[in-house]
Amino acid sequence: PGTITIRIGHWQLETGVRDAINEMSKEYQKLHPNVRIIQDAVPESVYGQWLSTQIIGGTAPDIVEMGMIPYQLIIAYYNRYCMVLTPYINKPNPYNKNNEFFDTPLRNTYRDGMSSAYVNEMQEFMTVPLSAFSVRVFYNKNLLKRLTGSDIVPKNYQEFKAVCKKVSEMKDDRGRPFIPIVGSKYHFGMWDSAMGETLTYRLMEKADFNRDGYVSNDELFSAVRSGMLSFNDRRIMGMLQMTRFLSDNCQSGFTGLNRDDGVLLFAQQRAVFMTTGTWDARSLQQQTKDKFELGVMDFPVAKPDDPDFGDLMLGPRYENPGVGFAFAVNRMSKSPETALDFLFFLASRENNEKLNKIIGWIPAIKDTKIDPILEGFAPNFEGIYGNFNPNLGGETWIKWLQLNSLYQVNKDFKAEQFVSEFEPFYKEKGYFDFLEQMKDRQRGIAINERFLTGIRGLALSTTNGKNTSDPLWIKYRAQTRERQLNVDVW
Repeated sequence: PGTITIRIGHWQLETGVRDAINEMSKEYQKLHPNVRIIQDAVPESVYGQWLSTQIIGGTAPDIVEMGMIPYQLIIAYYNRYCMVLTPYINKPNPYNKNNEFFDTPLRNTYRDGMSSAYVNEMQEFMTVPLSAFSVRVFYNKNLLKRLTGSDIVPKNYQEFKAVCKKVSEMKDDRGRPFIPIVGSKYHFGMWDSAMGETLTYRLMEKADFNRDGYVSNDELFSAVRSGMLSFNDRRIMGMLQMTRFLSDNCQSGFTGLNRDDGVLLFAQQRAVFMTTGTWDARSLQQQTKDKFELGVMDFPVAKPDDPDFGDLMLGPRYENPGVGFAFAVNRMSKSPETALDFLFFLASRENNEKLNKIIGWIPAIKDTKIDPILEGFAPNFEGIYGNFNPNLGGETWIKWLQLNSLYQVNKDFKAEQFVSEFEPFYKEKGYFDFLEQMKDRQRGIAINERFLTGIRGLALSTTNGKNTSDPLWIKYRAQTRERQLNVDVW
């Protein structure tokens, strides 16, 4: 009698996550003996269905990790089922009372100012993030030295190209060639994004019509359709050439392999380099323990003086580190205050450091220590980024995916042929997919109006329509601007 049970639901089945939550739950229970914390750890493949079923049925955990469902559904769930946390984020975290953050607002203790917890459509802070993430290249130190004769890691594209050539020429005891780069449906996109798409940064010189520093899918289409830009442009061809290099150095048939297949190849010491995020660091440590020494390096991108791609690399690769592992509080919880208090406990400086140390992730809170293997994950806050987005949906996007898959696995399918087949289709069919995309945005207006009606009704009943500076009216005006007016303005 008197015991409060708090359930926490998430999809993080990586090594150490459940152990870390269990350990921190014990620490919390030392301060609050009447509270029990129970985990609902659900595989990510079914988490979306599980979350929707639980939350609509009124049986969801007190604390839930939001994700694995379409974004518009997440917004609806936030609005209907989750506790608004905005009133708390400008107050100090009570569990920081014994450190330098004792009088610092909670949001200012985060590496990103808690920006990842802010939901623009809600105009509210809705979650408490617990970890930070970035993506790097892991490599087998022992295998690198054995195959190349050197333990010096490649720092740029030319050095990386030379290392890959040496590795691909070597064979194992069974006569099988060693693989320079681990490829799979999961891994290749990270390689291509970091090393290939970055080369399209200068497309903004031709297609950034609204001058916001980014080439959106409609701007790219407008530029190509009008003849101001062609897929034969040096910037796009450079990206395709890099894609060819990366795919040629992956294992055969990699496009049909999943995440675990790629990790297995790396753990069996048949491949030297593999990219993934900090979320996999501890799992890789466990899988490679007693087998080989694991190293971490940044992506070996081209330098401004590179003979192949130097004209496209105006600087280093920009990286926006993500702060995630974020949890919302179920509004239907019998003890929402206790649930939120547990999240604050995990978000304190000492406890957040301890939580992430057990998992092997980067803490979300500032001035915390991280696992030595993750020191190489320090993000690059200044640099260039990709500006290529051909996704207009419909048949156009299907055509791109088909040709891109063929291009990755068929060395005889050249970049010029890729472009000659895709660009005419993009100009012709893309026009109708573009119009359909515009119609989809318009269809959302009716749905948005129902959402806005609820906010307007609440504002009218609360303020009698008189106090227009009330937060509810501010939220209503902001939502009207962002979700309705700006659709047509843009």
